[in-house]
Amino acid sequence: MRKSFISILLLVIVVFFLSFYQLDYYIMKPGGAYDVSEFVTVENRDKDHAGTMSLMTVAMAPATPLTYTIAHFREYQDIYKEEDVRQEEEDEEEYNVRQLDLMSGSQFNALYVAFKKANLPYTIEYHGVTVLNVLEGGAADGKLKPGDKIVEIDGQLIEKADELTEILRTKKENDKVELVISRNNELLDRTLTLKPIPGAGKGQVGIGITYSESKAIKTKPYVNVNAEKIGGPSAGLMFTLEILNQLLEEDLTKGYSVAGTGQMFEDGTVGRIGGIEKKIVAADQDDVEIFFAPDDLITEGMLQANPDIQSNYEAAVETAKAINTDMKIIPVKTVDDALNYLEQLQPKNK
Repeated sequence: MRKSFISILLLVIVVFFLSFYQLDYYIMKPGGAYDVSEFVTVENRDKDHAGTMSLMTVAMAPATPLTYTIAHFREYQDIYKEEDVRQEEEDEEEYNVRQLDLMSGSQFNALYVAFKKANLPYTIEYHGVTVLNVLEGGAADGKLKPGDKIVEIDGQLIEKADELTEILRTKKENDKVELVISRNNELLDRTLTLKPIPGAGKGQVGIGITYSESKAIKTKPYVNVNAEKIGGPSAGLMFTLEILNQLLEEDLTKGYSVAGTGQMFEDGTVGRIGGIEKKIVAADQDDVEIFFAPDDLITEGMLQANPDIQSNYEAAVETAKAINTDMKIIPVKTVDDALNYLEQLQPKNK
């Protein structure tokens, strides 16, 4: 009886280790297609379209011994070292904050581009800077956290990032600065003694953080975007198209299942993203008919660093052929490329 109990206990321990012990690796694999209209609602506008606009995701999770082993034998599952996923000195919390910040920026750009295209009114508001990463050994170490918003320095309100930069440029080592930060909707005071920025050039003094500008766009009609659980910037193109689909009278989908990926920039350019192969596989599994893929420029520098690098569009076409899908892969450099394709598309026969 005792031997049987010990055997079962050992088995439980082994299974627990294989299933839950986190390695210093990540597994990336195909995710799914999500109807963007579930995340975006334009006030008093129609959502009832004949087709769908879908954003694509990849699944990314810390590897366990079990998932690490499975990934070795599964096509379109990739193993990444932790340092290849996170930025230098970035922990899990900082990674998550950065991903959410990228998504927030992507949503801002989607609204900005969509309302410019639709020639509808909008205003931009600035709300300080968001802390993304606190550098170890820097002035902010132990004082600030990822996700904090710096709204005031030395009694001066901070709205734009360059306002913070200009004030810090006048400071020198061992100067003290008084910050007001917003954390979990609470205003807090922090006094920092400026130090050399870890990893920066000699003589560069600062508070030792990486940050982004916190801004919002107010539109008329109002657009509610509820996508907090989706990190990263890659849904920007599809957010833009869905917002336009609700703003405009015509149905851009024309009855088709449309998906795609790509970061949206303020000038309407569609930017390169990671994991395009996995998104093609996921889109095919979800019966997507049309897929927009960034047709990004591969520079000489990129080729020198990685001779095998492909544009997102090239990788998408190669994957589509490999899985023998009938899905149409459409190259887009700008949002106009996607809109022009949809405009010339014949409505789907029912």
